[in-house]
Amino acid sequence: SNAPDDISWAQSRDESDSLIAKSVDVLAQGGILAVKGLGGFHLACDATSTEALEKLRSRKKRDGKAFAVMVATVNDARATCEVSPEEEYTRLCRGMEIVHRLAPGMLTSVDTFRAGVAQDCVEQLGVDIVNDVAGGTLDAHMWETVARLQVPYIMMHMRGTPATMQQLTHYDKPVTDAVVEYLAYKIEQLHAMGVSNVIADPGFGFSKTLEQNYQMMDHLEAFHSLQVPLLVGVSRKSMIFKLLGCTPLESLNGTTVLNTMALLKGVHILRVHDVKPAVEARAIVEATLAVE
Repeated sequence: SNAPDDISWAQSRDESDSLIAKSVDVLAQGGILAVKGLGGFHLACDATSTEALEKLRSRKKRDGKAFAVMVATVNDARATCEVSPEEEYTRLCRGMEIVHRLAPGMLTSVDTFRAGVAQDCVEQLGVDIVNDVAGGTLDAHMWETVARLQVPYIMMHMRGTPATMQQLTHYDKPVTDAVVEYLAYKIEQLHAMGVSNVIADPGFGFSKTLEQNYQMMDHLEAFHSLQVPLLVGVSRKSMIFKLLGCTPLESLNGTTVLNTMALLKGVHILRVHDVKPAVEARAIVEATLAVE
């Protein structure tokens, strides 16, 4: 869906605060969350360059679509635990400075499981959305922090820690049923704590086998029972390059196929590294679904 015409660009943090809830609603109508990593191969294919950020900003102004840039300290979640909170925040400061300078007004999301880092990013760096791969399980203060900050919260399903998650792939029921049940319980708890803007992420690649990832994709519509915006992040993940016998750099075509499948199943937000292919996939799906 197109974003409403009255979505505008905030010039200050105060203006941005008044637009957050509306902007999240726009993201939930078919947004693209572009990942900005601070290391690894993603630097060659995401929204880190001046040109890429300018394209994101100009496209948003031109066609009314919603975009956000997610800033993370590392590209592999398992490495995040090895970075101290101080170093994590220092890296995020550098990344946010670049985004604010090159694309002022762009919605931003921070990828962290640490409540203190999330709070500093929102209060000091003007971050709009908190993305927590641990869903609050690795920091007992995360949920109360998000409730106090009143920012949208992307909650992902994961078992254990990024280092142990792939040892925890046994479920007593079909994986989709188990993850939906888990997220439903957590979302109920978050709402009770006053966190109203929750976005659910099934956690492709986290505590799931290759087969389980594709089982979830096949039954993705089941997550709509959660009655919150649904985000999918499969961009260049191992579920693609292990299946196809290629490398992450060679996984763009597989990423686009899965993004298209997700859109056809009603996913609201895509987390991607390659913005243009995702935007094109969305445009084709929208045109197809609009045919009488």
